[in-house]
Amino acid sequence: MCAHLGVGARPGVPADDVLALVDAVLREAGLTRAAVRSLATLDARAAEPGVAGAAAELGVPLRGFAAGELAAVSVPHPSALPLAATGTSSVAEAAALLSAGTGASAAAGASRAVLLVPKRKSRSVTCAIATCVPVCPHEHAPGVRLLPLAHGYIAGEPGSPPTIPTPHTTAAMDTHTHAHTDAHDLRHHGDAEVRDEKLIDLAVNVRTNTPPDWLRKRIADSLTGLAAYPDGRAARAAVAVRHDLPTGRVLLTAGAAEAFVLLARALPVRRPVVVHPQFTEPEAALRDAGHEVGRVLLRAEDGFRLDPAAVPEDADLVVIGNPTNPTSVLHPAESIAALARPGRTLVVDEAFMDAVPGERESLAGRTDVPGLVVLRSLTKTWGLAGLRIGYVLAEPETIALLEGAQPLWPVSTPALVAAEACMSPAALAEAEHAAHRIAVERAHLLAGLAEFDEVRTVDGAEGPFVLLRIDGADAIRDRLRLLGFAARRGDTFPGLDRNWLRLAVRDRATTNRFLQALDQALLLGG
Repeated sequence: MCAHLGVGARPGVPADDVLALVDAVLREAGLTRAAVRSLATLDARAAEPGVAGAAAELGVPLRGFAAGELAAVSVPHPSALPLAATGTSSVAEAAALLSAGTGASAAAGASRAVLLVPKRKSRSVTCAIATCVPVCPHEHAPGVRLLPLAHGYIAGEPGSPPTIPTPHTTAAMDTHTHAHTDAHDLRHHGDAEVRDEKLIDLAVNVRTNTPPDWLRKRIADSLTGLAAYPDGRAARAAVAVRHDLPTGRVLLTAGAAEAFVLLARALPVRRPVVVHPQFTEPEAALRDAGHEVGRVLLRAEDGFRLDPAAVPEDADLVVIGNPTNPTSVLHPAESIAALARPGRTLVVDEAFMDAVPGERESLAGRTDVPGLVVLRSLTKTWGLAGLRIGYVLAEPETIALLEGAQPLWPVSTPALVAAEACMSPAALAEAEHAAHRIAVERAHLLAGLAEFDEVRTVDGAEGPFVLLRIDGADAIRDRLRLLGFAARRGDTFPGLDRNWLRLAVRDRATTNRFLQALDQALLLGG
């Protein structure tokens, strides 16, 4: 890795003082003097014998930048004192970034300067390290940002970039209309984080190395029957047996997403409520169907746990996930069942329940909860997101309403074959084994994240993903992309803001590489 040093120094500073801080900063970055390619400073300081002597000792060119050039660089750690003295809010950081960002590859847009170590101080010297990293196609991560010469800034001063407000979360009822939906992009999903990019995927919650070979073969074999119209009777019966229900309580759908659309269009709903943070597609489908949607926002300080009393009594449709995406919270089954009321439809999205060992707290198969609708997806555990297959479990009257809103043959023959295959005892045993494996790998991920003082995870994660909070997580996510990892942004989920990320649980080797990348991303941000 090439290191470009930025130095700020007092008049008369000895070369030994400059070199002592330089060596300390290089050690912090895990580098030696051999990695240094340049030393840069304010042009008025380039003539200082101590600074020039330090560059000569390092064997690198000394670059002096005018105050106006340095002031045009946005630095992450501005200070008022150097701004008053030199016109730039950090000589060391600005000089390091500017020096690293003036190469041919940076000028061509192929690379970007980022801080490797932010400014560090001794009594008479400040020093920072920047390096140049390649830019992924279509990537817009922040690096050196050149501002008009008259617009150097300190955060909070006139002319500074606006800060991004943090939404206030509350468990109180929050009713939104279409005019307010621009606060969160309800149509943003994890696949957008990795589309057209060669990144290690921690943004999508589909289990890796799936579908398994035996399932691929069953699906491939079904292609010989594509001339016939799909017949869902066998798959529907298999789902019913799996949950010990009559077939009249089962409806096969093109993934859980279709089920949300059917519920929004087919049910006579007056006041729907969605419990957030959770998967945003249910609310989007309800809004698309013309409904005003109420939100119950669970609070981070409560661990995003459900308080049934927070749901308004007059809500006639309530949607909640279990385990919830993105919080990974597994709510007690009885707490969710307590939301049932006469005249209310209670929709429980259990798309990730088969990733929970023993599927504890599941309501699938329950017939004693009035108005209960349970949604399941086969896309996550079995890697069938591209095939689109899921199902609904509900009272026969509700199933009839939803089925009446479906087009003819809504589920393809290959998807029906996959559904039937995934209900077999051998497949269920494989899914249970995978759930236990996920629990082990999740514990490893959480243990690694606990080593970072800057990171706070949601306690008690039970899904194949974890939710974490880092101040400035949006910038961290950009740096992780530069380092080859895609994480799911959190600010599209109502109740969360730009300081949240969701990470899919992966194998130990991938997790270890990610933790190293996170360490570097945090270091780059200072």
